Amino acid sequence: MGKDVAVVIGVGGMGRAVARRIGGGRRLLLADFDKDSLESVVGVLTGEGHDVTGQRVDVSDAGSVAALAGAAAGLGRVTHIAHTAGVSPAQASASTVFEVDLLGTALVLDAFGEVVAEGGAGVVIASMAGHLAPPPDDQVAALATTPAAELLGLPFIDRSVHPGAAYAVAKRGNVARVQAAAVYWGRRGARVNSISPGVISTPMGRQELDGESGAGIRAMVAGSATGRLGTPDDIAHAAAFLLDPATSFVTGVDLLVDGGAVAGVRAAASA
Repeated sequence: MGKDVAVVIGVGGMGRAVARRIGGGRRLLLADFDKDSLESVVGVLTGEGHDVTGQRVDVSDAGSVAALAGAAAGLGRVTHIAHTAGVSPAQASASTVFEVDLLGTALVLDAFGEVVAEGGAGVVIASMAGHLAPPPDDQVAALATTPAAELLGLPFIDRSVHPGAAYAVAKRGNVARVQAAAVYWGRRGARVNSISPGVISTPMGRQELDGESGAGIRAMVAGSATGRLGTPDDIAHAAAFLLDPATSFVTGVDLLVDGGAVAGVRAAASA
């Protein structure tokens, strides 16, 4: 019998940690836009004994994502899917944030919803930003159900806004999109959930800390329940929990893994 297939999209700090956590005993398909980073991580994990294949992907391109899903299905039963790819406000314009973080997630959910095996599960990395500054309910509903090809044409998707504002909309859209996707994934006997990380000590997270919003982010961490930055392993453990068959009754939910940062903000606001 062939090995089950685990797919990890995005090989940054969180993606690498998730890959190590779920890759043992499975065929591991890694994907990323950056070819050099992808090849490097494939080499490292192969050296650690994992059965790894790499494929470059542009998550904002439907054809590229469909090709990745097809490659995954060609390797065996696709039982684990972790979508960690994304850009942050310090890294990209609002336009790119919408294309990668919002549209990219919609395309991944659609494509892998067609190949995930019965009993399989997926997890999408959203962000606590979607909890702190969510768009109005009518916009969230549109983000959840608008066909992917039409998503960036929604009237409130303003490519001229600050990247931070675009990021909050995109990440709240991820949570809404996952909730809607849980229904059609369920028809295949599969599950999908999202994780909203707080400030995680990855290169992306440190770039945000060093950027224009750094002081505010540090203050939020200091006022959180744990008072610390998260680690990639914190997210990998949460992903493994949601992907495990033991959580077979958990689908369409968002798990806030932020060290209590959102709780701290809300407690301070109500004091």
